[in-house]
Amino acid sequence: MAIRILIADDHSVVRQGLQMFLSLDPELVVVGEAADGAEAVHLARLLEPDIVLMDLVMPVMDGITATATIRRELPDTEVLALTSVLEDASVVGAVRAGAIGYLLKDTQAEALCRAIKAAAAGQVQLTPQAAARLMQVVSAPESPEALTERETEVLRLLAQGQSNKQIAHSLHIAEKTVKVHVSNILGKLGVQSRTQATLYAIRVGLVSASSPETAG
Repeated sequence: MAIRILIADDHSVVRQGLQMFLSLDPELVVVGEAADGAEAVHLARLLEPDIVLMDLVMPVMDGITATATIRRELPDTEVLALTSVLEDASVVGAVRAGAIGYLLKDTQAEALCRAIKAAAAGQVQLTPQAAARLMQVVSAPESPEALTERETEVLRLLAQGQSNKQIAHSLHIAEKTVKVHVSNILGKLGVQSRTQATLYAIRVGLVSASSPETAG
């Protein structure tokens, strides 16, 4: 089944370009386009896409606010932040809002397709440098609810950059069960994304900062 994508960007030429090369990949299908954050939220509710490619700087509602709203309302929809400049503030804002990853707009088409597929598979792609930088600024959950032994195992593998399928294989459980565990982990930790859960896992020493796979 193809990965369903919603593109949110206020520049029509960017949307057209993304639409054009994403359509070349048979595993990806663009189901909608939004020109601002409010429209992105509206279309996400309507279409329930697998992935939203989210520009961070948009009129009406910015991408960070839109990301937070989508992640809160549609936990099965992952958001990939698309930005033209990799400033700390926008990256931190995107991760705090619940984005699973962030990409520069000059990312090569092939790398973008790979990142979309990884995000749809539930893979957190954090370079050690990014993890270290985010650790300093993204606050740890306050008094999180205790995780079960199985949830702790799932979190450890998730933080090591494994996809849902790989985690299911490692623990000899169904992929659907992995999704349920991840959903419970996010709820117990009070975080919006797998990336935030990974940062928590690093912070409490479940994995080392060098564990997550390097993106690309």
